[in-house]
Amino acid sequence: MAGPMASPVDTLTSSEVFSRRLAAAGDGPLRQALIGAVTHLHALIRELKPTPAEWRNLITFLTEVGHASDDRRQEWVLLSDLLGATALVEEVNAHRPKQATPGTLRGPFFRADVPARALGSDISLDGVGERLSVSGRVQDLDGKAIPGAEIITWQANAAGLYENQQPDLQPEFNLRGLFRTDDEGRFHYLTVRPAGYGVPEDGPVGALLLKAGLPLRRPAHLQFMVTAAGFETLVTHLYDDSDPHLGEDPLFAVKPELVCRFERMGDKPCWRLDFTFVLARAKQGARA
Repeated sequence: MAGPMASPVDTLTSSEVFSRRLAAAGDGPLRQALIGAVTHLHALIRELKPTPAEWRNLITFLTEVGHASDDRRQEWVLLSDLLGATALVEEVNAHRPKQATPGTLRGPFFRADVPARALGSDISLDGVGERLSVSGRVQDLDGKAIPGAEIITWQANAAGLYENQQPDLQPEFNLRGLFRTDDEGRFHYLTVRPAGYGVPEDGPVGALLLKAGLPLRRPAHLQFMVTAAGFETLVTHLYDDSDPHLGEDPLFAVKPELVCRFERMGDKPCWRLDFTFVLARAKQGARA
């Protein structure tokens, strides 16, 4: 005897049919996430009513995003960032006390394989740009120093370009480094003052959002990942307060506590920045 007929799909019941099928397999966070995603996706399709050709264009775009992603460039991360999804994930998971330094997002240019460097090292391997001295301290909520904290830093150069955007023009690991705080929780290094930059338009994500009219100019900033045993990992930016694009960051990552003054040193084009990172204790059982 033939089995029961499959439930038909129509414009009103499509997500319900999917949900019933998946619910029959049991419960769990993955199934609940899929049901929620499909329900919203089907609702959007019913609202926008794309033609089959328009739907194929969307599939083509997502395929191009995949093709544009590799070890040096992460177009999927860029898409998540520019849609505000990465910033929203950070916010819904941000349970840090107000005294702790706010977190932001890593962005598409992060590299985890940066070399360790001695305190005071110059991470500008080509020396191009106005000099910037960066120093700071890592401490807990009570103001106690955190010695041995790891600080990974990465930034664009004076032209607003990252090393992994120009592998043939910039030295490997230019403007990147991993430092460890000293016994007083302090760190310092030399670099160049970064420039703001336009989000890459040579890939499918930038081209699409540029066509849609979204502002794609990021304000000048330095990026950091700060880790220490027993503390929450902090990923954050420090922004140049003189940049005119602070109010339209396309990654939705500018927060008032992270906007800093780059102080001029003497008559030469040299600058100084000092900042204290405040880490919150890690909560037991917290999800990564």
